[in-house]
Amino acid sequence: MLETRKLDKSFGAIHVTRHVSLKLERGERRVILGPNGAGKTTLFNQLVGELAPSSGSIHLAGEDVTTLPVAKRVRRGLSRSYQKNTLFDGLTVGENLGLAAAVHTGHATRLWSDSLSKPEVREIVAEVAEQVMLLPYLDAKVSEISYGVRRQLEVGVALATRPLVLLMDEPTSGVGPEMAKGFHDLLNNLPRDLTMLIIEHDMDLAFDVADTITVLNYGEVVFDGLPEAARGSPMLKEIYLGSWEDA
Repeated sequence: MLETRKLDKSFGAIHVTRHVSLKLERGERRVILGPNGAGKTTLFNQLVGELAPSSGSIHLAGEDVTTLPVAKRVRRGLSRSYQKNTLFDGLTVGENLGLAAAVHTGHATRLWSDSLSKPEVREIVAEVAEQVMLLPYLDAKVSEISYGVRRQLEVGVALATRPLVLLMDEPTSGVGPEMAKGFHDLLNNLPRDLTMLIIEHDMDLAFDVADTITVLNYGEVVFDGLPEAARGSPMLKEIYLGSWEDA
């Protein structure tokens, strides 16, 4: 469903990703781990089209999308939630979801109120809001909701574009233990045919949701395999900044 072939990004003499080759099958849930500076977010920026690779290629559902801009990749089924909120604070939760759904359905217009009135858009908003547990907040302005609910909304906005592949950059960043557990449940309840690639620092979440673990170090893939093998790897315990025994 999503494949990278020898993806490389360098800034002068500095290599941020080095020949990264990954292949995600339909419905696979893969978590990317690695210390700060390992190249995780740079990899995501290349996947979505915000950053052009120095070499290598990116394929989505069998199509080479390496040179496509962000918007065209979204229309082909690649969506992303960010580590930092990228929401419209002056609009409601429902309106934020509706704008993303309108883009997907082709109903987006200059008058966003017209876009949100379309039955197809409203149907997507209701379905996504239920998936990410936002039904009680649909009429609340984003500026009025908690940080944790904003994180849920980020995932919801990405889902409202009806992606084939969802990229999530540290979805539990900045939330407390209770909200982090809520994210565990949220991700586990998403449709199993949705392919997910997740950058995560929360080891409990990583090992709970992942079918596959990939570890980057200095821009290179140093491990790619099952969570059980990752948990027991002495090399990864040495490389990764964190307590693997507590994961």
